[in-house]
Amino acid sequence: MSVRILALVGSLRAGSHNRQLAEAAVKFAPEGADVQLFEGLADIPFYNEDIDVEGSVPAAAAKLREAAQSAQAFLLFSPEYNGTIPAVLKNAIDWLSRPFGAGAFGGKPVAVVGTAFGQYGGVWAQDEARKAVGIAGGKVIEEIKLSIPGSVTRFAETHPADDAEVAAQLTEVVAQLHGHADEVLAA
Repeated sequence: MSVRILALVGSLRAGSHNRQLAEAAVKFAPEGADVQLFEGLADIPFYNEDIDVEGSVPAAAAKLREAAQSAQAFLLFSPEYNGTIPAVLKNAIDWLSRPFGAGAFGGKPVAVVGTAFGQYGGVWAQDEARKAVGIAGGKVIEEIKLSIPGSVTRFAETHPADDAEVAAQLTEVVAQLHGHADEVLAA
């Protein structure tokens, strides 16, 4: 059985290195892992309980929830904006945390990885994303980490999929997340 892993990217920029990392994760997913890159985070309005009403949830938010409900695991890609998580990724987490007590994360395995220009590769943002998604109900797999520093120079002329070290690391990240999802499904 294939494990569906939903990838959410916290950068909207067309040339985003985190988006490229997500594309590489799709490409290098081991057999049995189906990594699907969610498109449309830019279209989701900021979370507002007044518009999160059954029967009238904004279409873009409903599309995200539908994709998340059918996923068995999540792989979040977070750049670092001013030392923390990007608003678009936090907004997705907020939408997926509702309805309270029955959100889409619901104990499913979650890993957070990413790249940033700084020397630590966005670890602060990734830690903040782990915190938020854990509170939102996800089962954060703390031992799965990948923070790639110096993104602007490292990926200036090379797509992450063409970087052998990154390809190997991403393959391992997806394999570990797949293994955790298999354990949850078997339980």
